[in-house]
Amino acid sequence: MTSAARFFLAAGGLAAFAAVALGAFGAHALKERLSPEMLAVWHTAVEYHLFHAIGLLAVGLVATQLPAPALIKWSGWLMLAGIVLFSGSLYALALTGVRWLGAVTPAGGTAFLAAWALLVVAILRTET
Repeated sequence: MTSAARFFLAAGGLAAFAAVALGAFGAHALKERLSPEMLAVWHTAVEYHLFHAIGLLAVGLVATQLPAPALIKWSGWLMLAGIVLFSGSLYALALTGVRWLGAVTPAGGTAFLAAWALLVVAILRTET
C-alpha cells in the first residue's frame, strides 16, 4: 500500500470517528444549549463531515488501485480542507453565533466539489 493510500485511509477513519463524536456531542451536550437554528447548523456540519470522511476512505481505496497519484492526492487534500473549512466554520458558527464565520463555509463547499471532480477525473483517466 502506498503512503498516500495509507494516509487518506487513516485520515478518513479519524475524520469519521470525529464526526460521530461531534454528532453525539451535539445531540446530547448541546441539545439544551443551542437554539433549534444553531442545532440545525451543527447537524449540517456533522452530516457533511461524515460524508467526506467516507470520501477520504474512498480516496484511500482508489489510491491503492490507480496510477494517477497526483490527482488522487489533490482530491484527498481538498476533502480534508473542505472538512476543516465547511464543517469547521459551521461548528464554530453554531457554538459562537458569530455570523461572519458562515462566509468561510462556501470555500469548504468549493473544496468538496473540486475533490469529487478530481476523483472522477482520476478514475476516468485510468486505462482498463
